[in-house]
Parts: sequence; structure tokens; C-alpha cells
Amino acid sequence: MGDMATDALKRKVERLREEIEYHNYRYYVLDQPEISDAQYDRMMRELEKLEEENPDLRSPNSPTQRVGAPPLEAFEIVRHTLPMLSLSNAFDENEARDFDKRVKRFLGSTDKIVYVAEPKLDGLAVELVYERGFLTIGSTRGDGVNGENITQNLRTIKTIPLQLIRKEIPAPDRLEVRGEVIIRIDKFKELNRKREEAGEPPFANPRNAAAGSVRQLDSKITRQRPLEIYCYGVGEVIGKNFKTHWEILQTFPKWGLRTNPHIRRCQSIDEVLDYYHEMNERRENLPYEIDGIVIKVDRLDLQTRLGEISRSPRWALAFKFAPKQETTKILDIVVQVGRTGALTPVAVMEPVRLGGVEVSRATLHNQDEIDRLDVKVGDTVLIQRAGDVIPEVVQVITSKRKGTEKAFRMPSKCPVCGAEVVKEEVIYRCIGLDCPAQLKGRIKHFASKRAMDIDGLGVKLIDQLVDKGLVKDVADLYYIKKDELIALERMADKSAQNIIDAIEKSKTKPLGKFLFALGILHVGETTAEDLANHFPRLDDFFHLSEEDLMEVEGIGPEVSASVVQFFKDKKNRESIERLKKAGVKLIESKGKEKGKLAGKTFVFTGTLKSYGRDEARNLVESLGGTTASSVSKKVDFVVVGEDPGSKLDKARDLGIKTLTEEQFKKMIG
Repeated sequence: MGDMATDALKRKVERLREEIEYHNYRYYVLDQPEISDAQYDRMMRELEKLEEENPDLRSPNSPTQRVGAPPLEAFEIVRHTLPMLSLSNAFDENEARDFDKRVKRFLGSTDKIVYVAEPKLDGLAVELVYERGFLTIGSTRGDGVNGENITQNLRTIKTIPLQLIRKEIPAPDRLEVRGEVIIRIDKFKELNRKREEAGEPPFANPRNAAAGSVRQLDSKITRQRPLEIYCYGVGEVIGKNFKTHWEILQTFPKWGLRTNPHIRRCQSIDEVLDYYHEMNERRENLPYEIDGIVIKVDRLDLQTRLGEISRSPRWALAFKFAPKQETTKILDIVVQVGRTGALTPVAVMEPVRLGGVEVSRATLHNQDEIDRLDVKVGDTVLIQRAGDVIPEVVQVITSKRKGTEKAFRMPSKCPVCGAEVVKEEVIYRCIGLDCPAQLKGRIKHFASKRAMDIDGLGVKLIDQLVDKGLVKDVADLYYIKKDELIALERMADKSAQNIIDAIEKSKTKPLGKFLFALGILHVGETTAEDLANHFPRLDDFFHLSEEDLMEVEGIGPEVSASVVQFFKDKKNRESIERLKKAGVKLIESKGKEKGKLAGKTFVFTGTLKSYGRDEARNLVESLGGTTASSVSKKVDFVVVGEDPGSKLDKARDLGIKTLTEEQFKKMIG
């Protein structure tokens, strides 16, 4: 085929894609179709035929590719260019007015501030990155700094354009769009009905259904779920200047990006409060769940001046609706034992519907809270879902008491293992070293995604492993035999092999993740990373004093004492030694600033001979570098293995330096 014919064919394919995306927008976003379903189907079939006959013209951004991709083994981590910050909350008008006063005081102004008010949708926050108008990557919010790469799942959502409409306004070179993925209430009910018919457990609420659907490793499952999106903001924008947040929201639809129809520009905080009351009244009649409104300073230059505090912007606020409440009766109070031995009282109640979810349990936090509320077994109580999520007891309705109610006291012996219970401030703690409840909690924590990441090791399997005596310590996980797993309930040969493979895959981890996985009291993920950066070898921790540990910024007496006590414990030392003998290898940290790869970003493509993909990423991060899952101008090196994909072509187009596996090995030493 000649060059002219090839160019004409390319133009035809591109025109078809743009027309189909435009009609997707008219149908799914505006609900105003311009052509019949038959016409649309003919266009789609024509495009499919052209792509089938000309495979070199296929593109991941084609409307034909929404069907879903092969299942992933795990999600890659994506670092957001600009953090996706969480919002501070207000729960009454005074707090909302205080927010307005703080904004004015910080800006040194007495003038009325113009705000944009939006419904606070109850779904899953995501980020979509468009480069030159094409969707290149989509990710979850994650911890605000790092999210999970869920691009192939987001591509299946028809209200997300794979390429921006550029007829009226040219697309920026780079546009990072923030939005909320939701499931409408009627679609949620239909989804649950189908699951129950199939013998599958129903989702608790639309938000859980949306989050679970978006985070499927198999995008074909995601495609079957009735997901949609509303876009509400931006991250980094290159190639287009905006002056106000309202301008951003008004421009989005012109690019095919869907915004909520109930957004409003308010000229003062009084107008914002009017909007709040209006949305609160309309809440029950909306087709989706909202739990409040979001208030944002409109002018972007003022947003910049206001900046942020901790992990929340000063220029935005979530104004929550009053929680939904209901009355029920407490049938019993039981005690749960966590991985650190902490005892938590839980109210067992007569089941009641609360916010569309059947609730039969609520946390009572601790004995002090029980005493404060004067809760007794047999009481009628008012409960609410804190933040519309976690059920909690608000108050006792004492007028309903009959005199038969029974007071509750925390037990002196562990309800699981019978060991002594000691009180530490408000926390009651089991001191039994062999407590099965603690062991199950420790294993669950040890195997969790942010720790050793042993995929497939769920609660039910952990229960069986502990109850049958196969695992008496986390180190035992690395000595389990496949035959032992197959003998367990609901464990087939393939499932058992998957667990063995996942355990084997987890053997190489950065020191920080390993320290976090150990479940040391008071040592969270960030603290573990700080400790690993300061003391790069595991053996260091066996000899450190509390004074040594307090040299680390942010480490106080409580944490340092806990760390020293943990590594002095004979049983813990033996467990760590067994982990080493089983082949667990730790990547020693060289500190974020001191590492030889500090400030450098790497992308991997193709299959590496010497490393698994996760192992290679961990190595880079242990040397102070960062990794990305997609190629952009911010990437410094692309490491090329066997059978590289399109990332290599993109790296060449952008002039990014590529490394062979041997060159990469020399670089990291």
C-alpha cells in the first residue's frame, strides 16, 4: 500500500475514533444522542474491521479496546505529580463560617470570597492523565502521594473519554484530571440482586461496590459493573492556563469530561450555606449517594496563596451532612483481640438498616467510652455511621430501661487464650505470647499489601492455618508445604500453588516494609521507613539503645522503647532468624537523600533475567530513586528487558535514555 493510501487510511481510522468518542459523550455523558443505535453499531463495526485488517493501526485509546485486557498479577504503583490531598471536615454552620473567616484572615482581606460548591460524592477518587489529548494512565488516590495503576480498568468506563474532544478547545500537552467513580443507587441494587442470584455475597453499599469494581485485577469484571465518573478538579496542567476553578469545570465538558450538574458558583459563604441546605433536602432524591458538599475557593491564585496545611488544602473544606441515625437494642457486648493484644469491646445489636446497609455490630472503642455513655447489655441505643461508614453508639435511651440491663466490664483474662489482661492507659491488652487471636492478626498484618504482600493469604485461610497448628509464628509461612495447603478446606491444587508462589515472591523486600510487617507496637509504615533510612541493616536493630533510636527525627521514648523491647525478645529474634534461613532477603536502605539513585526516576519494560519487576523497583527505591509505570518527560531512564513493549518506542520519541539490563546492574552496583 502506498504512502498516500496509508495516510488516508490512518485519517479515516482517526476520524472514526473521534466520531465514536463524540457520540459516546453525547450518549453516556449528556444523555442526548444524535444518531441511532444502528448507526452507532455500523460505525463501530467499520472501525473494528479496519483495525482487524490493519493491526499496525490499533491503539489502546481506540473505542474498540474498552472490552478489557488480560488479568494483572498485581497493580503497579503510580506517584501523583501533585498530591491528591484529603479535605478537612466541617459538621455545622459555625465550622463552615470559621473556614470562611480563616480564608479571609490568611489572605488579609475583608471582601467576600467567591466559592465553588459541589456535591460530595461517595465513591472512589481517581486521577486520569491525558497527554496531547489521549488517556495514558489512570490511578487511584491511594495515600494521596502514591496510587495504584488501574488504567485498563478505567478504560472500560464509558463516561471516561479515551481521547479528549478537541473541536472547540485544543487539548493541553498534559492534563491530570481528578474525579470520583461511582455506582448509581438503582444500578447498585440491580448489581446486588444479580450477585445474590449467583450465590455471591452482596456489596455493603454503592461506595464499596464502586471501589471493589475499579480495583479488580481482571478488567473484564470491571467492564461488567455499572461504573461512571464525575470530574471535579485537576492536578498538573501543561499547555493551558486557568484562572478559576469554575473555569476548569466549565471547560471539562468541552473536552468530553463529565462534571456534576449540581455544581454552583457562590458569591459568599451565605450562598454556600443556602446550597448546603438545598442539597441536604435533595439528598434522598438524588440517583447517587452524597454525604455532604465540598467548598472550594474559586480563584486559583488565591488557592496558591492559601496553600496547604499538613495533608489538607487551606482553600477547600468538606461540609458533611448530619450522619444518618437509627435506634436498636444491644443484645450483647463481646471482646475482639487484635494483633497487638489490644482488646476492643463490640456491641452486638438487633439488626437495623442504616444508610442502606444492615448493621448488627458497632464499636464501643474502650471501657472508658462504655462508662461515659453508660452502655449496658439490653439497652436501647441511638447509633449512627460515623462519616456514614463505621457504625458507633451515640447515646443510650435511658427512658427505655426496664431494670434488667446488665453492666459490662472488660475481662481480666483474655477471652481467646485465657492469659492475663493488663491495662495501659485506656487500652486493655492480652499479654499471652501464644494467643491465637494475636497470631492471626499478626499474620494478616505481615501478609498485607503494604507489608510482605503475600497475595491470596486471606482471613479464612489464616484461620485454618492457625487452628490446625500449621502456623504458630509468621516465619512458619515460609515452611508450609503445598500438600499441607491442599489438605485444607476449599483448597484445590492450583489455589495451593498460587499461595506457594505468592509466599516465594514475597521473600525479597526493602527493610522498611519488613520492619512494618513485623508489627512492632507503635511502628507504622512511615516510622518503619524512617528507621530503615537511618539504620540501613536489620542486624543494627539487635544492638540499638533507646538513645540511638531517638536520634531519628520524630522517634520518641514510646516508640524507641517498643523497638528495643521487640528486638530483645528471644522469641522475636528466633522468628527473624528462621525467616532468614527460609530465604527472606532484605534490600538494605541507603536513605532517600544519600542513595546513588536519588532524584532519578526509572521505568521498566520487557522481561528482566536477573530480577522480578517488583524486585527491580524495590532496588531502585532502596537506593533513593523512584519508579513510574508510564513513560513521560519526568522519567530519567527506561530499563529495557526482553520483548519490550510500547514504552520503548515512547522513550525513543521523547529522547529518554534507555538502559540494558547489564547497564542497569552496573549502575546500581
